[in-house]
Amino acid sequence: MKLINFPLLLILLFVNFTANAQGTLQDYQRAEEMNGTFQKKIYNSPSDIKFDKEKNQYTYSNTTLTGIIYKTIDAKTFNITTNSQPISNAQPTNTDRRNRRVDPENISPDGKWIAFIKEFNVYIKSTDNKKIEIQLSFDGTKGDTYENDLKWAPNSKNLATYKVTPGVERLLYLIESSPTSQLQPILQTRNYPKPGDVLQQRQPALFNIDTKKQVLIDVSKSANQYYVTDIVWRKDSRAFTFEYNQRGHQVYAIMQVNTQGDISEIAGDHAKTYFCYYSKKYRYDVNDGQETIWMSERDGWNHLYLYDVNGNVKNQITKGNWIVKGVVNVDEKTRTILFEGCGMEDGQDPYLVQYYKIGFNGKGLVKLTTENGNHKAVFSDDYSTFIDTYSRIDEPQITLLRDGKTGKIIKELEKGNADDLLKTGWKMPEVFTAKGRDGKTDIWGMVIRPSNFDPNKKYPIIEYIYAGPHDSFVPKSFANDSRGGLHELAELGFIVVQCDGMGTSNRSKAFQDVSYKNLKDGGFPDRILWIKALAKKYNYMDTSRVGIFGNSAGGQNSLAALLFYPEFYKVAVSSSGCHDNRMDKISWNEQFMGVLGPHYAENSNVENAYRLQGKLLLILGELDDNVDPSSTYQVINQLIKHNKNFDFLFVPGMKHSLGGDYGEHKRRDFFVKNLLGVDPPEWTWKPNITIPKS
Repeated sequence: MKLINFPLLLILLFVNFTANAQGTLQDYQRAEEMNGTFQKKIYNSPSDIKFDKEKNQYTYSNTTLTGIIYKTIDAKTFNITTNSQPISNAQPTNTDRRNRRVDPENISPDGKWIAFIKEFNVYIKSTDNKKIEIQLSFDGTKGDTYENDLKWAPNSKNLATYKVTPGVERLLYLIESSPTSQLQPILQTRNYPKPGDVLQQRQPALFNIDTKKQVLIDVSKSANQYYVTDIVWRKDSRAFTFEYNQRGHQVYAIMQVNTQGDISEIAGDHAKTYFCYYSKKYRYDVNDGQETIWMSERDGWNHLYLYDVNGNVKNQITKGNWIVKGVVNVDEKTRTILFEGCGMEDGQDPYLVQYYKIGFNGKGLVKLTTENGNHKAVFSDDYSTFIDTYSRIDEPQITLLRDGKTGKIIKELEKGNADDLLKTGWKMPEVFTAKGRDGKTDIWGMVIRPSNFDPNKKYPIIEYIYAGPHDSFVPKSFANDSRGGLHELAELGFIVVQCDGMGTSNRSKAFQDVSYKNLKDGGFPDRILWIKALAKKYNYMDTSRVGIFGNSAGGQNSLAALLFYPEFYKVAVSSSGCHDNRMDKISWNEQFMGVLGPHYAENSNVENAYRLQGKLLLILGELDDNVDPSSTYQVINQLIKHNKNFDFLFVPGMKHSLGGDYGEHKRRDFFVKNLLGVDPPEWTWKPNITIPKS
């Protein structure tokens, strides 16, 4: 029988373990290297692109192998000049204010009248005889006063303002435990309305100067406001307009009031779920309101519509299973619209931005860009040319000068180069798609691997999550890293992923509406299927060890993963979480959760804290004035009451944050220990991150 050399066997086993180790000091040090040197190894990808109207030229800065250079492009001749010093685009300004006449009185355009508020009511007086005051309103009180923002009609025949009923002020209290200015703590307060709070109401008021009387308006048509915008008179003085956002965000309307006091809706939306005023509102008044361009998701996709002067839809301008991302310019002379769109080009990632032009009548579509990349355009002042930069997360940036009417390429300006970055071992992110919960819809995301990636290893998976309904969040342009330091985290021995599940924005209305009154969904049914499909393709991914982390709404999501999907997610780090939408700011939460109701409690991490399974680290800054810190404290209270094991990092002086450098270190250690099963290296080594002094 052959004898076994046990000392040699132990040495070989140790060498093999070291070569394939994850979460080691060397991994941490390599991750920190990514935090500095790697960021300087992307070349010929211009930034700070600007157009100077006075000089009729473009300028930009460009990092090259030999350093930063600055270029100027003449928008007429297209000649290019290279400089070694920054180019100033500062416009000359006249700072001599000696001859400026500042009149604090609200004088009518014809110069005959002065409008003012006295004892909560509206008054006017003649500029010829300021001693005689004429009272126009008589029902103003301390708690129901007329607003001092008095708006004259251009012809001086009418005056408009709002009558204001104040809301109930809610204060957020923060204790700064360790101020630098004194030894004792400081109590800070913020005005911080929350869902369900009583809000200020501003009702339009109109006055006729000839009759010296108030004109009655049916204010029931603008009741139960979330807000109304400031009054704007038509240039011909026939009427004034304001935008009315009804509480609950299902009604958003442009309201017009004529000089007889008749109030009508001239454009707007009445949605079954919500009108996304938060990120999808667009209005353009054509020819002083003879027509209105309005953005809406009424047909299931975000598109533009043309209204006539009476509030009737003349025609839908854009149409199709794609979205208008934003309007760049409206040209009333040519009756064309320049806009950003997503999802029109077949075979491309539907989140990639492209540029288009179209007529008011919905005809004459011109594709100004089509290349498979995420485009960003900077236009000349007359929109005759533009600099187009485009890239993908797996393709460096291309920079082109293009014709603004046709999109034809005039010149290739720069071609991005990431060769030096790739030589470091840095791994290009991979774009990955898989079907969502309905078996039909593509879910798009990205995959990040460590520089020493070995397909023969088994890797735990960490998902970075932010599932806020107001946008989509997976990066689409080339960069060496993204928010959350995902490449750095992967370097410790993980496959790091990010995707946009249902409930987020920039797809169809139905895609986004999954989150309506249902934020706890977080797109998790799609995310889990997406990760499983990825692991089926790559068997080195271990779906029995899945972690997740996020901040703010992502902090809410990451804890929800352990509460509602513990069979899949095992470890979570939640930073600055909005754990109960009743505790968070009114603007964001009522937009997507609607008016206060029992569904708020159903979606609450606090109410569902008893469900906790898996390993949890909560991170919180004591001066978080974005999300009320008590939202996290209330989760902690329930976890303690239900005898749940968890970790908590409280950072004095920190505001809304993923945790800062100290929190980043703790998060990495938490995943290394609980997903890799490795004790993290001692904190005696010197990372590049700055650890706050105790």
